[in-house]
Amino acid sequence: MRCQTRSSRLSTPQVPAATPTRFANSGKTDDGSTAFWSILWKYLSNKVQDKVPASPLPVQPLEFSGSGDAVWRICHSTVLLRLDGQYLLTDPVFATRASPLSFAGPKRFHQLPITLDELPPLAAVLLSHDHYDHLDKSSIAVLKHKTAKFVVPLGVDRHLHKLGVPAAQITVLDWWQQTQIAGIRVHATPAQHFSGRGLFDKNQTLWASYVIETSQHRLFFSGDTGYFSGFAEIARRFGHFDLAMIETGAYDELWPDIHLQPEQSLRAHLDLQADYLLPIHNSSFALALHSWYEPLVRLASAADAYQVSLLTPLFGQQIQLDALADAASTNQRWWQPWLPAQTLVSELQIPA
Repeated sequence: MRCQTRSSRLSTPQVPAATPTRFANSGKTDDGSTAFWSILWKYLSNKVQDKVPASPLPVQPLEFSGSGDAVWRICHSTVLLRLDGQYLLTDPVFATRASPLSFAGPKRFHQLPITLDELPPLAAVLLSHDHYDHLDKSSIAVLKHKTAKFVVPLGVDRHLHKLGVPAAQITVLDWWQQTQIAGIRVHATPAQHFSGRGLFDKNQTLWASYVIETSQHRLFFSGDTGYFSGFAEIARRFGHFDLAMIETGAYDELWPDIHLQPEQSLRAHLDLQADYLLPIHNSSFALALHSWYEPLVRLASAADAYQVSLLTPLFGQQIQLDALADAASTNQRWWQPWLPAQTLVSELQIPA
């Protein structure tokens, strides 16, 4: 855990007197650093079949039909939420590449269902941590003009200050702290990950998941995380969730502590006591050594085995929170027509 004592669930954000130079997970974890040479060799020697789709993936242009609470998946871990008439956005990445460079790095392999300029005015942007596939400076440069508040974990505000976001526009939270935005309660909750945008700033900012509560709904957003006991603790403190948005992608056996295998995503969902599961962090960028479709295929297989209600909307497709049962019953597994003809589920080495 962090160098300072964690706050209680009902605490409010404070400006820490002294931010520690390094953050850590609640238990001993390995972010892959100890296997650096093995990871490098695997990247250089392994040829991953279907790492990116052979053709552009389907996208549904985003429409703001109705006025009820709703969610739209936009890209990777970027989700637009409409709650109590207010719009919130998670981990906005609208850039073509998840990279510090505009000409190199993982390239998004689908169109966006909406542009930055087309987004409605936002009550808040929630940032889970500072990695490039979650904090995109070009997106922040636009969003700072149409967002009332940025909610960030400890230390991430430093990145926003450098991008010209005024301090009054930023709310900084430690784990278990909360803030209210237009009557919506946003709680920063633990995750098991790491941070850093360069060679010399590792773990100098915190990472977090979020619990989002309204008078009608309770949602969970995982950010990036490995599997840990924190999911059960979050459920113990908050009760069950209507919808859990949980990462499923960019995993590997060489960094098992900081990203969820698909079956672990399902286990986290069960720990959280959530009614419906929406997988995020997949189908946008090639960030690991698995095929682009493997996360969804494996998670769908696990969800079927455990009779979990899985939501897999097209990018841009609206999911009404007051009609999740209807969404689950009519939700198509959109990726199936885009699978290579020879693909067999048995080839994906799904754990027993």
